[in-house]
This record gives sequence, structure tokens and C-alpha cells, in this order.
Amino acid sequence: MVANQKGFGAKIWDYLTTVDHKKIAILYLVAGGFFFLIGGLEALAIRWQLVEPMNDFVSSGFYNELITMHGTTMIFLAAMPLIFAFMNAVVPLQIGARDVAFPFLNSLGFWLFLFGGIMLNVGWFTGGAADAGWTAYAPLSTTSPGEGVDYYVLGLQISGAGTLIGGINFLVTIVNMRAPGMTYMRMPLFTWTAFVASALILFAFPALTVGLFLMMFDRLFDSGFFDPSMGGNSVIWQHLFWIFGHPEVYILVLPAFGIFSEIFSTFSKKRLFGYTAMVFATVLIAFFGFMVWAHHMFTVGLGPAANSIFAVATMAIAVPTGIKIFNWLFTLWGGSITINTPMLWGLGFIPTFTVGGFTGVMLAAAAADFQYHDTYFVVAHFHYVIVGGVVFGLIAGTHYWWPKMFGKVLNDKLGKVTFWLFFTGFHLTFFIQHFLGLMGMPRRYWVYLEDQGLNLGNMISTIGALLMGVGTIVLLYNIVVTSIKGEKVSGDPWDGRTLEWAIPSPPPHYNFKQTPLVRGLDPLWVEKSEGRKGITPAEPLDDIHMPNGSILPFIMSLGLFIAGFGFIYQKYDLSWLIVLFIGMGITLGAMLTRSLKDDLGHHIHKEDLEKEEAGE
Repeated sequence: MVANQKGFGAKIWDYLTTVDHKKIAILYLVAGGFFFLIGGLEALAIRWQLVEPMNDFVSSGFYNELITMHGTTMIFLAAMPLIFAFMNAVVPLQIGARDVAFPFLNSLGFWLFLFGGIMLNVGWFTGGAADAGWTAYAPLSTTSPGEGVDYYVLGLQISGAGTLIGGINFLVTIVNMRAPGMTYMRMPLFTWTAFVASALILFAFPALTVGLFLMMFDRLFDSGFFDPSMGGNSVIWQHLFWIFGHPEVYILVLPAFGIFSEIFSTFSKKRLFGYTAMVFATVLIAFFGFMVWAHHMFTVGLGPAANSIFAVATMAIAVPTGIKIFNWLFTLWGGSITINTPMLWGLGFIPTFTVGGFTGVMLAAAAADFQYHDTYFVVAHFHYVIVGGVVFGLIAGTHYWWPKMFGKVLNDKLGKVTFWLFFTGFHLTFFIQHFLGLMGMPRRYWVYLEDQGLNLGNMISTIGALLMGVGTIVLLYNIVVTSIKGEKVSGDPWDGRTLEWAIPSPPPHYNFKQTPLVRGLDPLWVEKSEGRKGITPAEPLDDIHMPNGSILPFIMSLGLFIAGFGFIYQKYDLSWLIVLFIGMGITLGAMLTRSLKDDLGHHIHKEDLEKEEAGE
């Protein structure tokens, strides 16, 4: 009880220094949620500008900043961290581990992401945010005046380093820290998708890092990697960006697939249909994900041979995705189904994502893509995939795992209101955009002319966006009300099947008193079906070794944040190099401290654990 009565300052310090994966999950959830709201406000401003022809709600320059920052924020600062929130909250519990493999690095990954995200948004306050589109195509990005794109480049460098650290951490955790009996083919599907997404991060992010490095040198140190007049090539940026960018779609959507797999299985009271096929489909999707990047570049002029190869590879991805869709339907078939908020999101996701898949196959036809490319048809397609897949999955996961993270269930009635508002608003916003695109409405334009037949479609689209906004407000209201008034629930409110439901909610600091023994797929369900309460332990009760918290990850990230300003402004005045050296000095000093100081962690003693058990 004493821990709950800490003062506000002590709580803040606790979160600044924590290396506990469950608290880091909450940090990711809060930060990702905050950036999601910012990205949503940017989206509403975009839609309001397009509500009528020749509107002057925002200027053309500001509109460019809005579309750039909306895309960048939603992908890098909202979807990615929210996925990391669930990976942190759930994966160690699902595999029966006490923490992740590298708790210190886990904390460092979060703070790097946060400071990178703040840096990306600093441009709003210093004369203009990035304005070259979220894909930052050269030469537009290399010649964009001001510091907006510099903030984009350095913010993504810092944030991307955090993501890379997180991905490596989860790979090692899942490979090395599974409980006895938890073979790869007994891992829950969410853990599998987290594992594959982490592998994708490991291979995809370096391409982005290289591209950003080259762009940083072009913009800040006058090199010419993307400048044809200096022997460079601006198309190289597109290749580097999309070699990262297409796997990024799967880094986002595969964990969402994992969330839905857990939800369908739990609320159908059945094991997932075709588990082995689902695992292989996940791996195949990841494999194909690296072979299709140039389908974003059909109109660049790579030639018919290259276009054909990438078109065929793109269409091939539909096969493992189709396997997943049918397996989810077969999981539902004949199940004892409970329709609650997480399940509603799941049922809404299947047809929505399927539409995204259909339009993806249309875009994969290289000849037809000349017609669709750079129109609102593409905008509609990727929102059906990213919102209809990823955001639906994240909101479903929020409702599903909220009781595990916070010990309270979100209000189901309010949850259903959120669903219907958001779901209706989503389809109103984006379905009509397919037709606007086919009618010739180009992307990224801030106005359109009268008498082009585009007025009604844009009006409907904007009304839909406002509905999605209202749905989000209801979700926030639900979270606040539940936090204040919600009743505490048991460790297993959904009658779950996997290990995370075998321990109290919220989980204790050490997760499991005794490492569990896994005796099959859906290990908790195996125990329940044999009439046992809880999980059979794999070891006797003993002392538990846990890592100590540390402020160093925060300091390292802060140092890089400060150094970023030195990098950007040295192009105007070399005295800014002092700021660069101070920032790097802080980071390197913190690294040195970490290297030289012995931090052996602490033990939770067996006697204390026994007392706790007796106290229960």
C-alpha cells in the first residue's frame, strides 16, 4: 500500500528513471496518444481547408506543413509508439518473462523517441515546420528554405535510433527469455507478430537512417548526394525511403493483426484456427514486404522489367494476407461469440482491411497505377490500410489490455459509442476519396476549382473526419471516467487464454513470483480445462533479481536533443557548434557513467514474497 501514497514529485521521478517494461508501456501509451491527438488535429485542419472549393482557411505554405507533419506524426510518433506500448505491456507477460532482455535500453529507446518527436515539432515555433511531404522527396526537401526539414531529418534520426533499440530489445527478449515449455510454436500470435515486426525494424530502419544521413549532409554541410548538378541522383532518396517505407507498413500492421488474433480467439472461446498457417503467413508477409518497395515508384521511369517484377511481388502479398482473413473468419465460425467493444473493432476491421487490400491490388497493376498515382485514390487506399488496420487494432488493443495495464475495464457502452462514431466517420471520410481520386483530384493540393464535380465528395469526407474526431473525444472521456470511477477487476476479466491473464491486474513489479511452466498453446486455457487455478510453476519460490532504475537514458536523449540544435544552426553561425559539443558531451558523459558504474540491481527476497502471499 505504501507505494500508492507517493507524492507527485516522487511519481514523476519514478517515471523519469523507470526501467520497468510495464511503466515504459504507460509512457509510450501517453506520449503516443498525445501525438495521435496532434496528428488528428492536423488532419481536421486539412479536411476543413478542403471542405469547399477555393477555400482560404489556411495558406498554401501552411497546408504543405500540415500534410507533411500529419503524415510524419501519425506514422512515426503515434502508430509506432502505441504499438511499442502494447509490445512492452504484453510480450514479456505472454512469454512468462520478468522483464525485457535489456531494461536500460528499453528506457533509452522511449526517451530517444520522445525527444526526437519533440524536435520534429519544434519547427512550428521557429518559423515553419517541415513542408516537403512526409516522404520528403528530394530535391524538394533538399532545397526547402528555413529549418523545417532540418528538424524533420534530425528528429527522425533521434527517434529512429530509439525504435531500432526497441526492435533489437524485443528480438533478444523473445529469443532468450521464454518460459520453460514456451516453444516458438506455442507463442501467442501477438508475440509472434511483435517478433516479426522487430525483425523488420532491424532490417528496414537502417535504410531510413542512411537516407536521413545523406539528406542531413546535403542540407547542413552542402554535399550533393541528391543533387544531379553535383553528380548526385534525387531518385536514390525515393529508393532509400521506400526500402524502409514499405516494410514500415508491415511493422505497423502485423502487431495489429496479432491484437485481433488474440481478441477473436478470446471472445470466440476457441483456439485460433490454423495457428501454424497464421505464423507462416506472418513470416511470409514480412519476407515479401522487402521485395515490393518500387510499387511506390511505378511512374518514376524504372522501365517495364522493373515495374513488372515489383507488380507481381506486390500482388503476391495478397496471398498470406488472404490466409489470415479466412483464418479469422474460421475462428469466429461456430464459436461462442461475445460482442463487446474489442470484438466490435475486430468485426469492423475485417471488411475494412479487405477493401484496403483490394485497392492495393488495383494500385499494384503498374499500367493502371499511372492513372491512380498521386490522386486521392492512393490517399483512400493507404488510410484503409493504416487506419482500418493499425488504428482499429490499437483502439481494440486499448480496450482489451486496459484492465491488464491499469486494473480497470473501460466502459463498454461508451466503447461502443466510440466504435460507431469512429467507424462511420472513417468510411464516410475515406470511401468517397476513392471516387474523388478516379475523378482526377490530385493529392497534396490545397485548393480545387469549382465545377469539377468534387464539391459533394469533399464535403462528405470532411463531415466523416469530424465524426472520427467526436469518436476520439468519447474515447478520451471513457478513459478519464474509468480512471476516476472504474471498479477494480480481477487478473482475468475476459476469461483469457494466454499467460498475461494468469497474474493480478495491474501486474506486480516482478510479473511472475515463479516462472510458469507452459504445457501447450494457450497455456492458461490448458490449465483451466484441467480444472486448475493459475499456472503450474516451473521452479520453487526463490529470491527474484530485478534491475535498478536510472536517469541516464533521459540524460543521453536530452544531450542528443540539445546537439540537434547545434547541428541545425551551425549552417548560419559556426558559434552554434558550442551547443553541438555541449549536447554530445552530455550524451557521451552519460554513456561513460553507464560504462564505468557497476549497477547490480536489487533482490526481492523470498520471505517478502511469502508475506505477500499470506497477506492476500
